[in-house]
Amino acid sequence: MTVKAISLSLTLFVLAAGNAAINQSAQLTTLSLQGDITPIHDPTIIRQGNTYYVFATNRFNGKLVPIFCSPDLQQWKFCGNVFDAVPEWALKQIPGARGIWAPDISYAEGEYRLYFAVSTFGSNQSTIGLITNKTLDAQSRDYRWIDQGAVISSRKDDDFNAIDPNYVEDKDGNAWLAFGSFWSGIKLRRLDRKTGKLSQTDTKLYSIASRRSLNPPAIEAPAIIRHDGYYYLFVSVDLCCRGKDSTYKIVVGRAQKITGPYIDREGREMSSGGGTVLVEGSVAWRGPGGQSVFRDRGKDYLVFHSYSAVTNKANLMISALSWQDDWPRAAELP
Repeated sequence: MTVKAISLSLTLFVLAAGNAAINQSAQLTTLSLQGDITPIHDPTIIRQGNTYYVFATNRFNGKLVPIFCSPDLQQWKFCGNVFDAVPEWALKQIPGARGIWAPDISYAEGEYRLYFAVSTFGSNQSTIGLITNKTLDAQSRDYRWIDQGAVISSRKDDDFNAIDPNYVEDKDGNAWLAFGSFWSGIKLRRLDRKTGKLSQTDTKLYSIASRRSLNPPAIEAPAIIRHDGYYYLFVSVDLCCRGKDSTYKIVVGRAQKITGPYIDREGREMSSGGGTVLVEGSVAWRGPGGQSVFRDRGKDYLVFHSYSAVTNKANLMISALSWQDDWPRAAELP
């Protein structure tokens, strides 16, 4: 199906490398993103060969979990979708669910794994599922999404919410799933690396970040990356999904173990509401969040959405991450 490209001037923040001294300030410049870049919520990104793929929440052009392709991280085109409908097993768990949220793409054990969430607004009766594919190239004879069913679910009497999944591996190659939204905050569960499902040997539900003591207790969209001996936890805090009135922002903390404790740059524990602000809104761009972290060819990127104060729509945004004193830095929104 042909989609008319939407040309908007957006921001790709790229790092202009300078001297290798650790404390030298990075020079940040901006490029334009063009094509099918709005509306996009909660983007997650990966590269296969010479093509970059972004997966996003809910619908684009009427399609569930849309896929966007780019040869260069700048020109984007809607190139397919993962689901034609919410899976029947998920509808049985979550009656009334109309969409699929917060996909997370990764590659492990010879397959692409897309974790996704099904829920309804304001409820923690939620489930995280897994769907896999041998390739992301839709022209390949091996291209076929296989629904692996539920990974973890939450009920109304739980104190957590099973949405916003993020797959991550620790320094020893063990697989983990971070997730969570509101309620008691961000959780972590060990996975069986071979299957991508929950581990049967480590069944502990780890709590790694919370804003439960704050009003509202708004924290979600975890993304974890390793860098120079630390694990960095990026989360979105405050309120999403209100267009130009969104107050979302991205904060970060770090830990020596993947299970925490995560501490921000000011020494505050993220389990008690801490988190150093990395990206916040501007006059032109509001509510940045729903982020993922992408490492590609020796560079790190922060991929997220932000609302245009003009169109009121969520747009794809990509920021290169630089590192200074072992803390991430991203350019300010224009």
